Amino acid sequence: MPDPLTDDDWAVWDEFYAMRRRLDRALELRLHHDSGVSAPEYEILVGLGRSSDRRLRVRDIAEQIGWEKSRVSHQVTRMEKRGLVRRSDCSSDARGTWVELTADGRRAMLAATRGHTEAIRRYFVEVLDDDAGVVRGFSQRVLAAIGDDASPDAPAPRAADAQPC
Repeated sequence: MPDPLTDDDWAVWDEFYAMRRRLDRALELRLHHDSGVSAPEYEILVGLGRSSDRRLRVRDIAEQIGWEKSRVSHQVTRMEKRGLVRRSDCSSDARGTWVELTADGRRAMLAATRGHTEAIRRYFVEVLDDDAGVVRGFSQRVLAAIGDDASPDAPAPRAADAQPC
């Protein structure tokens, strides 16, 4: 059985968790206020916008944002109804479908990006000051500890397996 967390461990965790939740919420509110786009919609729009031909397959979107394909499919259906994306058949795979960024989707993505970038600067970058390297190193170590598979059934990595930063 692992050692229990100390009161100090819990205090640090509680502060970090509260910060992460509130930062996510502040960024989500800014996205919605500036462009009417939700954070999940924005993730998909940005992925499509970064694609060379402004389209991706559902499985590629799912892989990029760490969602199940069915969840992406449902989200894309909602976005399609709003005119942000459209689906088209994949000629090389009858089972595959392309998700394409529409002109309205591109406009929404660009509008959202301006405010989102400013919110990241205001709520995160400017607050970091000289601690950016510390946060980057911490983030890399946490990601290494989690590994590629964060499922509850995945074996916990040993400390010796973590990659140095």
